[in-house]
Amino acid sequence: MKITTWNVNGYRAILRKNALDWLPEVAPDILCLQEIKANLEQISEEEAIIEPYTGIWHPAERKGYSGTASFFKDEPLNVERGLGIDRFDVEGRVIRFKYPDFYLYNIYFPNGGEGNKRVPFKLDFYETLLEICDDLHAQGEKIIITGDFNTAHREIDLANPKQNEKNTGFLPEEREWIDRYLAHGFKDAYRELYPEVEKYTWWTYRFNSRERDIGWRLDYYLVSDALMGVVEDVVIHSDIMGSDHCPVSLLLKD
Repeated sequence: MKITTWNVNGYRAILRKNALDWLPEVAPDILCLQEIKANLEQISEEEAIIEPYTGIWHPAERKGYSGTASFFKDEPLNVERGLGIDRFDVEGRVIRFKYPDFYLYNIYFPNGGEGNKRVPFKLDFYETLLEICDDLHAQGEKIIITGDFNTAHREIDLANPKQNEKNTGFLPEEREWIDRYLAHGFKDAYRELYPEVEKYTWWTYRFNSRERDIGWRLDYYLVSDALMGVVEDVVIHSDIMGSDHCPVSLLLKD
């Protein structure tokens, strides 16, 4: 099975750019999109369809903001939108699929915001999700969390760590939450496979950052410890354009 995640920074924008032309080549079984910034009233029925997938949408109530969409070939056993908490769910940040062997979360984690004003909201979101995952792990379930975590975990995960120590996305209290997930039965699949590789998934549009490869690794797969043995690879598709993020694929052994 192959799962691909991508923060598209606007679903309508990638349609205008024909930025899904890579899909037949990469051919994921499940496609997880974040920051879609659109609801189904803002796009046509035809635009909402990505062949050969079935789509599940969870837009934010606020138009042009946040939101997630997940597309699958094989129908999941169950689909849930949100975490069950209104202040998070109005922003359309979570879609969960249940498959026979695991739960799959597609998540657009909150950004800390201008002046770090939303950092408390972001940390509350991390805490709420971890509590849910702890309960699932206690029941013997396996979990894959993917999406835009809006946090670079370690210095190797961004080009300029020293200059960003006081900026959201690399604050100590944000990074600590990634540590907590790893202490609660998760593995960072990419870093497990590539412990010393410096590769990024997001680049600001300013300063020719992508051309100069001055980026951050913000898009992750956290997988339950019990699933790490079936992870075959994690591929960062840094050559695929269309957003300030690039897609990332998780390959699971049959």
